[in-house]
Amino acid sequence: MGYSIPAVWYWIWAVPVFFGLVFSWRYHRDKVRLSNGLWFSATFYSLMLALGLSILGTNNRPLIVVSLILFVGVLMLIGLAYLLQAFLLLWNAWIVWRREAHTIANMLTLFLGVAILLLPWVNQLAGQVLPQRVDEFFVLLIDLSVFYVAFWFYNYLTMLVIYQFNRPRWNQDYIIVLGAGLLNGDQVSPLLKQRIHRGMAFYHRQMEKTGHPAKVIFSGGQGPDETTSEGQAMLDYALSEGLPVSAGIAETKSKTTRENLQFSRQLMTADGAVDPHVIFVSNNYHTLRAGMIAKQVGVKADGIGSRTSGFFLPNAVIREYIAIFVKNKKWHLVALGGIILLSILLVIN
Repeated sequence: MGYSIPAVWYWIWAVPVFFGLVFSWRYHRDKVRLSNGLWFSATFYSLMLALGLSILGTNNRPLIVVSLILFVGVLMLIGLAYLLQAFLLLWNAWIVWRREAHTIANMLTLFLGVAILLLPWVNQLAGQVLPQRVDEFFVLLIDLSVFYVAFWFYNYLTMLVIYQFNRPRWNQDYIIVLGAGLLNGDQVSPLLKQRIHRGMAFYHRQMEKTGHPAKVIFSGGQGPDETTSEGQAMLDYALSEGLPVSAGIAETKSKTTRENLQFSRQLMTADGAVDPHVIFVSNNYHTLRAGMIAKQVGVKADGIGSRTSGFFLPNAVIREYIAIFVKNKKWHLVALGGIILLSILLVIN
């Protein structure tokens, strides 16, 4: 017995195709624009809807049953992760506590996990001590604010994942390896080694592919607890790992990612480069924000990410999101004002 899809269902596919074309055009023009995540999400969910309706339109019972089981299974996994999110965050916090320094930056999953567990109790307590209208206002305000922050976090996470699929061409003139802190004042950390090896791998692969030698700029100044600059320590390590002396440059003045890119641009200009092809290397969780900074300082460069230990990622991703969120604080304050006004109107009505 044959199955066919009604002709009308084919028009449903025009929606994800449209959104996909808009996303592709915008992403090609600017890979670090966060609003691109909205277009990607519109593409993805309209595609899933079109696929689901097309499957239903076939009247193919076995296909429909299998698809429904898969769909329900995915929903159950998402629901389970949602229910267990606080405990997963606290479990990650325990791992980080055992393996990393006990800094505030490394305790973000702890704070978030505790906050999720306490929120229902806070709402219940507020209902007992506050007048009804005031309690309704604060519950609405908290719920809408959490939804707003979570919405933009999901959008940020979408773009961060998409950005990992960057595949720069094998025609780069410069590879900027962004610095990070040194161990014991002068030793390259495992995290920093990952960045260096990622940059060197691209360098060697490009040489094999095209024979075009890039110059690798190792960028990082000397911190107050360091006996040498990060840039020089990275260069020395790279040379010991087989990078040709003529291919390495140390940038030794920068203190931040912005300065990494600014001062590296100055070195490229001093090297006689005119509109060079450039990429930068950082850890995968940092590439999107670094790409935004590169755009702001006028460095035309895509980023490629080095591997990061899985247990370290949740804190790192949350930290990066907070940095991006705070960077756009004016817009978010305006949104907060709108949320407060909306909460008041809903309570009054």
